[in-house]
Order: sequence, then structure tokens, then C-alpha cells
Amino acid sequence: MSGFIVEGKCRLKGTIRVTGNKNEALPLVAASLLCPGPVTFSNVPQIGDVVTMLSIASLLGAEVSPLENGRVTIAAKKIVSNELPLKESAAIRASVLFASALLVRKGRAVIRQPGGDSIGRRRLDTHFAVFQALGARLRVEHKVSSDGVAHETGFILTAPKGGLRGTTIHLDEASVTATENALIAAAGASGATVIANAASEPHVQGLCRFLAKCGIPIEGVGSNLLTVHGNRKCIGADHEIGGDYIEAGSFVGLAAATGSELTVSGVNTRDLRMILHQFGRIGVAVDIDADSGTLFVPQKQSLHVRKDLGGAIPHLDDSPWPGFPSDLLSILLVVATQSKGTCLIHEKMFESRLFFVDKLISMGASIVLCDPHRAVIAGPSPLYGATISSPDIRAGMALLIAALAAEGRSVINNIEQIDRGYQEIDKRLNALGARIQRITERRKPG
Repeated sequence: MSGFIVEGKCRLKGTIRVTGNKNEALPLVAASLLCPGPVTFSNVPQIGDVVTMLSIASLLGAEVSPLENGRVTIAAKKIVSNELPLKESAAIRASVLFASALLVRKGRAVIRQPGGDSIGRRRLDTHFAVFQALGARLRVEHKVSSDGVAHETGFILTAPKGGLRGTTIHLDEASVTATENALIAAAGASGATVIANAASEPHVQGLCRFLAKCGIPIEGVGSNLLTVHGNRKCIGADHEIGGDYIEAGSFVGLAAATGSELTVSGVNTRDLRMILHQFGRIGVAVDIDADSGTLFVPQKQSLHVRKDLGGAIPHLDDSPWPGFPSDLLSILLVVATQSKGTCLIHEKMFESRLFFVDKLISMGASIVLCDPHRAVIAGPSPLYGATISSPDIRAGMALLIAALAAEGRSVINNIEQIDRGYQEIDKRLNALGARIQRITERRKPG
């Protein structure tokens, strides 16, 4: 297990460039298995989750080049297995995205319960409804525990004779991952598929653009109604992954909470409109240069919660795109602890995401956790160094920001979670003036 030793009260200064969008890279790796010919991705982030997805692709039979300088080539001429490897798929939720490509290429997919962040229940029902609408059959495997209760242990999907067939699909929730699975499966189905109530996040749009390059026309990209014209002869293509707007928002929050002067580059500023709006409600000012794709966060910030009309306490929440993304709510919450005034943070999507606030409270933050979805923050609160542990990717980054803003030294354990989503974050922030030391605990033999 690795950790960070973080010296607080360090003001950072300089320019930091965002890496490629993690949430675009993961479905692209899965979608690459549709193509027998090689595909090449550039601007790929060198992070734990991407490495895991590439490992799964390799174990399924694809030839995967080393990931170097943000580039990787995948050639899936032959798929040797229709079953996801248990160890690797248990480490990442996005492993479920391989199910669609396996159904198309092998006619069968065997998947286990995917892993990932412990932020609450993340149902798979929508995914299976998609596959069944396209004609696949589902069989659920169960294991009976010692107390006599049957638990789901695996899911076996079988495509109909002749392959998946295009249809109209109404998603019961605007799930990003279910939309991506629907897109990949529909790309390899015969005929057209209409996907209603589709997610429309930038990384979903990136997957659509890649599939279009592979010979799969898609209408309605960027909307909640997609029409996919399936083509079983998927051709290889080159694709550059877009900049990670979640990482950009994280760096904006970092600069604001630590009183630092930072320029964030490599950004599609259109993706940051609602993000910057919500940060603005707690007093964060950002200068935008859309032409160069940069954000400038000045050092002198007057962090002050902007009350709603009539002096009401503002309600800051997440919602599907183009609303404020759930992945940045942890960052927004930390910045709110340094902003003068009171606000309510409402996490509507995951019932365990806010549980990390007990670690901020131990650092001195004035937070009342009302229930699993809502927290009231009163600021500004002086933060003090503490020994804490990262529960998931985004909370881990939020705690790193808190540690950099705090008085004294902090130790953050379980930073493998942070490494899953942020490339070499310690080196990149140290280059700006942070003092972060990476430590690795070696286990004693025996």
C-alpha cells in the first residue's frame, strides 16, 4: 500500500496541462475489440484504470502495444475468450463495457460483478435491458451462502442466431456506462438502433466520434436521442482522446482552496460552463481563453458563498450532463470549506460518495452530514494536517487538495485510488511548488 506525505500551506504557481479524458479512454478500449484491424489512440492517460482495461483487452486476445507517450495500438484480429478475467474485472467497473464487444464478436459474454469505487450501488439492470432489447438472452448464476441466501455471482449473455438486431431502446436512466454499452452493441448489430434517454457527456460524444471513424454512422451526437446505423464490418481508425474536463475542474478547485495562481491548459472550455458556474457560486473566479483552451485562476480570490435570492442558503447539486458532474462534487465541497458562508451540497446520484466528509471533519472542517446525500458546509474553516485514507478516486483528490490547504503535515493512505484517475499527480503538482512525498510500504515476507 502506498501513501502521500503532504506539507500543507504551499501555494502553487505555474501551468498544468490536463491529460486525456479517463472516462473516454475506458469505453474506447472496450470498443476497439469490435475492429479486427488495428486502432490507435493518442492522448491516453497513463493511469491505473486505463492499464487495467488494456490488460483485460490483452487477456481476451487483442494485441496491445505498450502505452508510451500517450499512444497505444490495439489489434483485435482474434478474440480467444468470451469470459472476462475475474481478477481484473473485479478491479474496475468499466470492465462491463467489454460485454457488448464480446456479444458482437463471439456471440456470448460471461461477466462477473464489476468492481470500482465504493460510492454506493451502481445497478447493472439498464445494461442487461439494453442487451435483451437487441435480442440477447440473459442467464444469472447464483451461489447460496452459508445462511441460505442466494447471491448473484455471474451473468451469461448469449446473442441470437444471426447476431444482435437493431431496435428502439428506452433507457430507464441516463446512465453513462449503459449508454456506452448500448452504442458499442448497436454498432455491431444489424440495422439501425435508436437509443432514447441516452447520456450525452463529452466522453460519450468522444465514443460516438470514434465509432463514426470506424464506419458506424451515428445521428444525434451530443443529444439524448441517438441513432446508430450498425455495421458488422468495423474498420480500424486513429482517434485522439479529448482533454479531461474533470481533471480541469479538479485543478480549478485546487488553486482556489490553496490560494494559488494556476493556468490550466488543454481544455475544451465549452465542457466547463456548468462547472465554472457552480464554482462561481462559492466565489471562485476564473478567466477563460477559449481560443487557446486555457483557464487562469488568479491567486487573489475572494471566496464568498453567493446567497440565493432573498438571502437563502444556496443548494449546490449534481445532475446528468450538461449539469454539474457528480465526479466533481467532492472537490466543490472541499473548496466550500474555505469559502465564507454556508451552503448545502446535495449528491443525488450515489448514496456513499459523501461519506468521506468525516475525514474533512477530522481536519477541522465545519460540516454537518445530514444524510447520505446532503451535507451543510459552513466556512471558512481552518484545516489541520491529519492521517487519512482515500476511499475512491475523486474523494482521494479532494483529500489531497484539503491536505495542501491545511496547516501542517498530512499522510494520505490508499493513494492507489488516486493513481487510478490522476496521472503522476504528485510529480505534476510538485513541479508547481507542492511538497508531496510518495511512500511505499513494503510487506514483510511471511
